[in-house]
Amino acid sequence: MAQALVIGIGRSGIAAARLLKQQGWDVVLGDRQTNADLVAVQTELAAQGISVQLGYTPNLSGDQPDLIVVSPGVPWDLPFLQQARAQGIDTIGEMELAWRNLAHKPWVSVTGTNGKTTTTALVEAIFKKAGCGGPACGNIGRAACELALAETTPDWIVAEISSYQIESAPTLRPQIGIWTTFTPDHLARHYTLENYETIKASLLKRSRRQVLNGDDPFLRSQAEKWPDAYWTSVRGAEHLPCDPARGVFIQDAWVKAFGELIMPISLLKMVGEHNLQNLLLAIAAARLANVDKGAITEAIATFPGVPHRLELICQHQGVAFINDSKATNYDAAEVGLNAVAAPAILIAGGDPKEGDPSQWIAKIKEKAAAVLLIGDAAPQFAQLLQDHHYSQYEIVETLDQAIARSVTLIPQVKPKVVLLSPACASFDQYRSFEERGEHFRRLCQTLNG
Repeated sequence: MAQALVIGIGRSGIAAARLLKQQGWDVVLGDRQTNADLVAVQTELAAQGISVQLGYTPNLSGDQPDLIVVSPGVPWDLPFLQQARAQGIDTIGEMELAWRNLAHKPWVSVTGTNGKTTTTALVEAIFKKAGCGGPACGNIGRAACELALAETTPDWIVAEISSYQIESAPTLRPQIGIWTTFTPDHLARHYTLENYETIKASLLKRSRRQVLNGDDPFLRSQAEKWPDAYWTSVRGAEHLPCDPARGVFIQDAWVKAFGELIMPISLLKMVGEHNLQNLLLAIAAARLANVDKGAITEAIATFPGVPHRLELICQHQGVAFINDSKATNYDAAEVGLNAVAAPAILIAGGDPKEGDPSQWIAKIKEKAAAVLLIGDAAPQFAQLLQDHHYSQYEIVETLDQAIARSVTLIPQVKPKVVLLSPACASFDQYRSFEERGEHFRRLCQTLNG
């Protein structure tokens, strides 16, 4: 029996292990961590014939696997994986395994530094309304291998795909590839901006049709590399780096796609110019997939927004408390601040990332009446703000303290919003940005009893 090793016991790893077991592989699922929750998963999977090894350090001594599948959080350049590839062992990511099982279906794949989750959710909503798509997968929603496990699969696979997933999925070839934005991110993993760009671009190059954001400065500067691409712009046809017949843009408060009026932008309930851009990208994909205008309009009119991305949680003392936990880098956090009314109380901090904070700090100085700093990044952010001559900050360490302090500040600074937009990953205090956002939600919901 063929041997498969799956590394990483998260959602993706479990789905990959189950898919391989269903296909007759002898599967070992390994994870370096061990805790009570993982022991429970170990017991559950053992009943399904999948061996789970906790506190696991992979090596190639002894019997070697025929296939190694890694979860997205596992660095692709681990010496063990480099050695496996050098020895000719088939070494892939969970997304590649899903593609090998679902390549007979057309895919819409969304990547980018920021905006990909909202764009993916919009594509998912439109395709579901049209009756041709199912739940989104990949970096949002389900693991891609879960769709391969399902008894029936939708006509189209809609996937949000991170750079981590792209680099370990070398044969993934979507029918439609969307590139939302490009700014520095994940440099601790990819080392250089050039590596990060190359990984993102590789997915688009393999896509049969490419849709790019014409308002993103970097992508626009690369237009000559994408002569056959479809482009979007919230600023009108004249701003497109292509013939308007290949563009999706806003004209007189309407979306126009490939020469045809689609819908008024007033139907979109989400705030911010960036969400109009996400809308245009989603509509471009829908029209390229021949989705009817009526399905697009109906889906957008009823689209509620994306959890943890500029999500209104409650009103307290006339102040909106907004969850933007998914803003895990400077650029996303700048977008979040730009989208809300001033003055704002900003809650920021967490597990810091590399990047250029200058535009974010400029937006703080423009719109924030106070900044409450949490997590490991708090001292670093305090120094940054001080260096930029902004003094209305406090280090409060935790979200619990930040919410309590924001309430006491309301009479003093009279904010219109309290905004959690961390500009950081969550791993110093939480397992994910979702867990951080849910904690913020619970804290806010207690304010009104």
